[in-house]
Order: sequence, then C-alpha cells, then structure tokens
Amino acid sequence: MEIELLEKEKDSIKVRIKGADMTLITPLVQALLEDKDVAEVKYTIGHSQMEDPTLYIRVKTGKPQSALKKTAKSLTNEFKEAREALQKDLK
Repeated sequence: MEIELLEKEKDSIKVRIKGADMTLITPLVQALLEDKDVAEVKYTIGHSQMEDPTLYIRVKTGKPQSALKKTAKSLTNEFKEAREALQKDLK
C-alpha cells in the first residue's frame, strides 16, 4: 500500500491510497470521524479496477497529516491486539 499526497492546505489534505479497498478505508474513515480535532472526512472510490480510493481530511485544529498518522497508528494497535487475542484463544 502506498499513500500519494494529492492536495495540501493548512487545515486539509487529499490523499490517494494505492492498493486499498473498503476493508481498510471504512475503519480509517470511522476512526477519523471519532477524532475531536477532525472537522470533515470524505472518501471517493471510483471504479474499483481503475481508480484507487481518495481520502479528504479537514481538521479543526492541528495538522491533517498528523490526524491521519495518529489514526493509522491507533488502528494498527487495535488490529495487533485483536490478532494476538485470536492467536492465544485458538491454540
């Protein structure tokens, strides 16, 4: 997966997430919407075989790229904990 910066403003960014599908986009958008510093999140998918999803983030405070990084790290930790719990339970 690769993230390409398409637009950058003081309080917003638009990125293309290459190789992503709704399995990744949905939890990312939901987590961003729960962030008190995020004002708006939009995503577009386009044709699934021809276009990569784009994500628009506008923040109330802070930097939009920081909000994206923080959210991605939080999701990574959640999925890691879930994987570890499953591995423990399935022994």
